[in-house]
Amino acid sequence: MEINEPKKIIYFTDLNTWKEGHKLVLTIYQITKKLPKDELFGLTSQMRRAAVSITSNIAEGFSRQSFKEKAQFYSMAQGSLTELQNQLLVSKDIGYFTAEEYEEIIHQSVIVHKLINGLIKSSKSRQ
Repeated sequence: MEINEPKKIIYFTDLNTWKEGHKLVLTIYQITKKLPKDELFGLTSQMRRAAVSITSNIAEGFSRQSFKEKAQFYSMAQGSLTELQNQLLVSKDIGYFTAEEYEEIIHQSVIVHKLINGLIKSSKSRQ
């Protein structure tokens, strides 16, 4: 394999989209540890579920054969990401996160959003 040759994508874990989404999941798990215990079944649970749903839908979309199916799962990942962004905004506004923490996580979520859009577009071009 040439040095500049891109790595062949064999598993969903090879996708940059999944890798960046996984970073987001790990950050969400870490930061939600700071939330009050009375949020365990509220925002903590919702944010963790939404974050895991992002990477789960990317993984499931990767395994689908048709563009239509891939796009459906990648679109669901986008929906979960948007849901998470809303929950982060609520958490910041309530005072659970500092503006700096919020900005760092939102920045990562925007990266994931753009990568999912790229994944949808590249899947369409390969149909």
